[in-house]
Amino acid sequence: MLSRQLVKEALRRALATGADYAEVFAEHTLNKNINLISGKTDKIADAVISGVGIRIFKGTRCVSGSASSLAPEAVLSCASKVADALTGTAAVEDILLRERLFGDIHPVKIVPADVRNAEKIEYVREACLAAKEYGDEISQVSGSYLEVDHQIMIATSEGLLTHDRQIRNRIVVTSIASRDGENQDGSVNHGARKGLELLSEYDPKELGREASRQAVTMLHAGYIKAGTMPVAIENGFGGVIFHEACGHSLEASSVALGQSQFAGKLGTQIANEKVTAIDDGTIPNSWGSINIDDEGTPAQRNVLIENGILKSYMIDKLNGRRMGMASTGSSRRQSYSYEPTSRMTNTYIAAGQDEDRDIISSIEYGLYAKSMGGGSVNPVTGQFNFSVDEGYVIRNGEICEPVRGASLIGKGSEILMNIDMVGKNVARAQGMCGASSGSIPTDVGQPLIRVSSIVVGGR
Repeated sequence: MLSRQLVKEALRRALATGADYAEVFAEHTLNKNINLISGKTDKIADAVISGVGIRIFKGTRCVSGSASSLAPEAVLSCASKVADALTGTAAVEDILLRERLFGDIHPVKIVPADVRNAEKIEYVREACLAAKEYGDEISQVSGSYLEVDHQIMIATSEGLLTHDRQIRNRIVVTSIASRDGENQDGSVNHGARKGLELLSEYDPKELGREASRQAVTMLHAGYIKAGTMPVAIENGFGGVIFHEACGHSLEASSVALGQSQFAGKLGTQIANEKVTAIDDGTIPNSWGSINIDDEGTPAQRNVLIENGILKSYMIDKLNGRRMGMASTGSSRRQSYSYEPTSRMTNTYIAAGQDEDRDIISSIEYGLYAKSMGGGSVNPVTGQFNFSVDEGYVIRNGEICEPVRGASLIGKGSEILMNIDMVGKNVARAQGMCGASSGSIPTDVGQPLIRVSSIVVGGR
């Protein structure tokens, strides 16, 4: 991507004004988006992202810059401009770069770019047609296919030279059900860090029917009465609660600045003893997995919480300097134009010992959150608010009628202590996480859990 000599000169220029660390991050990415509406192709978009990001550290001060070209003159100009932010001078010794190959634990059987668009379109169309045929109340169906071929090269003044190629693809189907002027939607999506073989793992008709089932179910649902009650949150995307309400507060970008509810609490109990939470970038072919992070540190399996005790944070190099702690392979960025920082990969609550049937039967009256939606959280206070896309009343230990309009309201530190039952069947789901270093692919997950008491918004 960049010659070794060019990279060495860029690092030398970046260090020329007294920085104690320099980093070159080069990228060449191919993105493809295919969108269908009502079974007809609406858009095919191809994009190329190519450029370089350069950072320098002096102590805990960081300066970064980027250039939207990999041409030698652009790379060297960027390095010089970043160095100009410091006012000193330094004699820079020759940098000996040693290439390191960390291996690839995410095999790709079918490179998506080698397959015609027509085959991808036909898969999405089949899913959309099945969704539309689900029932007369389905008023609109859309589907999309995404593929990414993300190639990066990283070199540092510490002598590291490495690279990675990340191929991902994802399928999404959304249905809208309408009746008497009311609309409700349902959606399914699957993604992975693998090739087009992903599509063979899912029947497109089943994806379409499931999206429409959700939409029609919620169209005919009533409303839950607001109040404080126990809630059972299903596995898979239910893990978004931990990701948002707690995970961001365990990222060093918040912890190092004292802007986290969990700052200074390593070794203390922050959750119920049944809760073990992990961020693992090494899961083969998982949507949020990496071989190396965006600073060139190998991916790790980081146990964040073990039996309720806070064991670790997710740490990048810069915030690690601030905290006096080593990187955990958690530095990520959307592209070369963003400055990297600590982010999640595949974050989930580990399996427990409770049976799903016991979790449901333990609730006399409460909410079963089968599918979670979006929400918001303040990482400083941990206050969150999440919508429930598909919910049901639990009455006398049985899942009963569907309800819509439910939301879960609380504080991350409180919900961790109130998770008092944890099931055995862990599932993960895919999403995109936005923060200061851009939008990145992440997995969330958990088994079925019971939150003994939480505020449920409704009517």
